[in-house]
Amino acid sequence: MPYDGTRMARRSNRQTDMRARIAAAAARLMAEDGIDDFALAKRKAARQLGAADTQALPRNDEIEAELQAYRALYQADDHPAVIEELRRVALDAMRTLERFKPYLTGPVLTGVAGPYSEIDLQLFPDSAKDVEIFLLDRSLAFTTQEGRRYAGDRARAVSFISLDWDGHPVRLAVSDPRDERLALKTSQAGRVAERIGIEELASIVGEYDAKSR
Repeated sequence: MPYDGTRMARRSNRQTDMRARIAAAAARLMAEDGIDDFALAKRKAARQLGAADTQALPRNDEIEAELQAYRALYQADDHPAVIEELRRVALDAMRTLERFKPYLTGPVLTGVAGPYSEIDLQLFPDSAKDVEIFLLDRSLAFTTQEGRRYAGDRARAVSFISLDWDGHPVRLAVSDPRDERLALKTSQAGRVAERIGIEELASIVGEYDAKSR
C-alpha cells in the first residue's frame, strides 16, 4: 500500500485533539471531584471520552497546565486560600522535621493541589529509621512502603512514610542523603521534581502575611 501522508496527518491530528481533550477532562475531574492521582484522572477521563485503549494519554505536566488554567478560571476566589493553608501546614511540618533536611515538592508547591491533597515532602536523613523513631517518639501514627525515584535513568531507593499532620495527609519521601544533590524524578520519562527548602517556603508564606496587612 502506498504511503498516504494526508491520512497519517489526519490521524495524528485526531490523536492530538483527543490527547488535549483527555488532559482537560482529567484536570476537571481533579478540580471538581478531588482526585489527586494523575494516572487515575487520565484513565477515567479517557473512558468518559470513549478513547481507545491504544490512545496515547497526556503527560502529567499537560494535565497540570490544564488544572492551573481551570482553577484560575473557575476557582480563583477560593483556591488561593486552600494553597496558602496547605503551605502553612507544610512549613510547620518541615520546621519540625528540620534535622532531616526537608523539601516541599508536588502539587502544593506548584499550586494545583486541592483541599484534600497530600503534602509531599522530600527528606534526606542519615537513616530512614531515624525518621520513624522521631515520629514514634511523638506518638504520630504512620504507614510505610518502599518505592523509587529516578536520577536520569537510574533508579534510587525511597521509603515513603504517610501520616496525618494537623488534619492534612502528608507523604514523606525519605531518600539517601547522597541523593540530595541529585535532580530526582518520579519516573524515568518524567520531569525533574521542583522542590524548595524551609527558607524559601517561609518567604512565600510571609508574602501572604504581608498582603493581609
